[in-house]
Amino acid sequence: MWFFLALAGALFQVLRNMSMKHLGHALDNTINVWSRVAFILPFAGAAVMLEGVPVVGEGFWVNSMLFGVTQGLGTLSLSRALSASSISLVTALWKMSLVLLVVVGYVVLGEIPTPVGLAGVGVSLVGVYLLNVQFARISPWAPLAALVNDPGQRWTLAAACCYAPSVVLIKQMALSSSVPFSILAGYSAATALLTPYALYRSRRNFRRLINHWPSLLGLGAFGSLGAWFSTTAYTFTVSSYVEAVKQVEVLFALAIGYLVFNEGATVRLIWPGAAVIMAGLVLLKVGG
Repeated sequence: MWFFLALAGALFQVLRNMSMKHLGHALDNTINVWSRVAFILPFAGAAVMLEGVPVVGEGFWVNSMLFGVTQGLGTLSLSRALSASSISLVTALWKMSLVLLVVVGYVVLGEIPTPVGLAGVGVSLVGVYLLNVQFARISPWAPLAALVNDPGQRWTLAAACCYAPSVVLIKQMALSSSVPFSILAGYSAATALLTPYALYRSRRNFRRLINHWPSLLGLGAFGSLGAWFSTTAYTFTVSSYVEAVKQVEVLFALAIGYLVFNEGATVRLIWPGAAVIMAGLVLLKVGG
């Protein structure tokens, strides 16, 4: 059950990123980030109305606020990454958040990876190097330097650092309430934190949202479905297993990048690194 939920979550996450990339060319990053979290709320609210408001456990509201912070910062970083780099590269590199999830899972949930899982970390790091193989023509150290010097990759790593704790937080929230209510509470907190910032940075662009309602509707629908499928899967099993299955997101992103954004040249360059990252992270999760 959780396996297919994780697959669906991966697909809708890529579709959400696709909508976000489209909006990134029409609206500024601030409005793009705000829209990514705010337009989930109508769909999450409708789900809560159908299911009912649950009794919440201890620590739920604190976790909701923490999720709002990590989700807000992570979404801001991801938006900037998608504006600066191809969706294929961003999605593949973003998968490095799974390495961080091992650490967070150990600290918060007590999950201890096996030696096979630790080997997966090493394989994943090799994949990151191959992901930037085009820079190796300059010097052997250029792919490593690109992680810091290239804006798109730098913002992607920042997003990855925020994603790992948000996974643990949303799982804890769902286990102490319900999946729809945890999504509504978490994204309400993120929206509340981002709205003053969005009004300060880009008040005039709020009037332009009506001109992009199809993309915004897709952003909210894909985001809510992806969150529901993924969070439900977390409640059935260990979160790291869910994230292992969601590595197919890289393949979805490669296909969408090729078909929708004409990123064929980028796909041909990065597919070996993307494949190694997937192999390493699957190894990491199987071993963990």
